[in-house]
Amino acid sequence: MALPEYEIYAIKYAERTGTRGTVFVHGDPHDAPLGMDYFVWVIRSAERTVVLDVGFGKAEGERRGRTFLRCPTEGLGMLGVDADAIEDVIISHMHYDHAGNLDLFPNARFHIQDDEMSYVTGRAMTHKALRGSFVLADVQQMVAALYGDRVVFHDGDEDLFPGISLHHIPGHTRGMQSVRVLTARGWVVLASDAAHYYECLTDGRPFQTHENMYLMLEGYRRLRQLAPDDDHIVPGHDPEVLARYPAPEAAMEGIAAALHMAPKPDVTP
Repeated sequence: MALPEYEIYAIKYAERTGTRGTVFVHGDPHDAPLGMDYFVWVIRSAERTVVLDVGFGKAEGERRGRTFLRCPTEGLGMLGVDADAIEDVIISHMHYDHAGNLDLFPNARFHIQDDEMSYVTGRAMTHKALRGSFVLADVQQMVAALYGDRVVFHDGDEDLFPGISLHHIPGHTRGMQSVRVLTARGWVVLASDAAHYYECLTDGRPFQTHENMYLMLEGYRRLRQLAPDDDHIVPGHDPEVLARYPAPEAAMEGIAAALHMAPKPDVTP
């Protein structure tokens, strides 16, 4: 039986402007400005709709100096997706900007790697340098969901549904996972934070925040092995994503990108 094909959408909900020196290890010596977009992703077919990551809330974003544009669920609503109706949410990792709105998905199961849950509730969190991107309340909500029988654990690479697979790519965090999805243009890999920017992949440029730099760099190679080519890998925070892919409709230009469609030829490197 043929595997189902899915539509994929990246939905921007926040942004910030940093500098290359604060984003990349050994950043640009001129310390040029560098934008960062914050996304959640929708994966849907006629049979199911799956959400990848849930973003952060306004208060947490403002506390960290991020520009909060809209609640992630508002962006989902623009695509006709009701957060209350979502049954499956994949959590790529537990950083604040990916796991900060668990309560907005009251009927969902949360799919997470074993290694991520043990990471955020274990000895690693005794180190302030490692726990700075996590929020205690988010971790507590995930534990509460666990006790409510709403957490599904995954140990490494697994097929989640026909046409959707999870891939454990540690480095940024211990339980970081990316998602590979079958679309009309072939397999598309949603890296999330296994690769923040396109240049992580093309130049091997390491991101500042990581648990293990070697594994993170190896992860860039792994992503390229999972995808047919670089045009089928979508990084987690690069503003280029919205520039490279068409919007679902004119009203969502600059807000959402249809990743199941081919990149625009005039912006493809």
